[in-house]
Amino acid sequence: MQHTLITAVLTAVLATSVASAQAPRNKKTATSRPQRASYLETGGARKLEVVYKTIAGRDLKLDLYYPTARRSEKCPVVVFTHGGGWAAGSRYKAASGSFEVVFKRLVNEGFAVAPVTYRLAKKDSNVAMRDCVIDCKDAIRYLAKNSESLGIDPRRVCVMGDSAGGHIAQMLLLASAEQLPGDKGLASTSYRMLAGVSWYGPCDFEKTDLFNHDDRSDFRDRFGPRIVGSNTGPTDKVERYREVSPVNYLSQRSPPLLMIQGDKDTTIPVKHAFYMKQKADAMKAPVEVMIIKNAGHNWRKVEADIEPSRDAIIERTVQFFVEHLQP
Repeated sequence: MQHTLITAVLTAVLATSVASAQAPRNKKTATSRPQRASYLETGGARKLEVVYKTIAGRDLKLDLYYPTARRSEKCPVVVFTHGGGWAAGSRYKAASGSFEVVFKRLVNEGFAVAPVTYRLAKKDSNVAMRDCVIDCKDAIRYLAKNSESLGIDPRRVCVMGDSAGGHIAQMLLLASAEQLPGDKGLASTSYRMLAGVSWYGPCDFEKTDLFNHDDRSDFRDRFGPRIVGSNTGPTDKVERYREVSPVNYLSQRSPPLLMIQGDKDTTIPVKHAFYMKQKADAMKAPVEVMIIKNAGHNWRKVEADIEPSRDAIIERTVQFFVEHLQP
């Protein structure tokens, strides 16, 4: 009888302990942040998880969101290249924050939007910046090659990216369709770039002092391993740096580029926008810059409110594409 009573008491104590241990976890689960959406909810037609090429046994994908208004038989497309230092991030960023606002407005303005996945230049991956660019160029080539079935106009391709994605966007805009070939089945595909927007993206890696925001004497090149970390492409270090520097592809015939950068950005200093504008003006290339006061990387406020506002950045971004939209 005593043994039975002791067993019952221990069982009750154990049950109470388990319930107590589970309660905080259940409460945490109930109050945790909801998972970020992977896709844009535009109310329009869309094609998700489209494989545009396979490399090293991996499928690389894009999503395609069609216009919700004024949709033509073949619509212009804005390709989105995400940031993340060429070593992180994903195309699902398009469905969050200011990007979601920009892209929902663009689909309402008659553009299709195509966020792209590309290989990442992680340590010991044998993937470098050039490979990130090549993948994104292949995504455009895929859209152009399959333009009839996808309803895309290969003569009206635009591009937008932030940070590392801003660099890639500049490369896609300024390098010709033939340069930096990738997948052999896509290499001969032609297309025409219409306009591009770079949010705080770098323009030149060879001129390393552009990354030295405060002109310190002990400045070190941070991105070298992500430029030379591949056994493909040029073997000379200087050539590798030049190959992935958008400023070297700039010409009088370049499509229009808008660079928006913060004057307090320590990751990608505003020096890049000024330098690109200086080079563009010298050759009469169509480059516009918009400088955001008190803005760090990702439009973070530094000491005071950013000026112009985030809403103004979004408005100018959308309007830049609309202004350069051609039939």
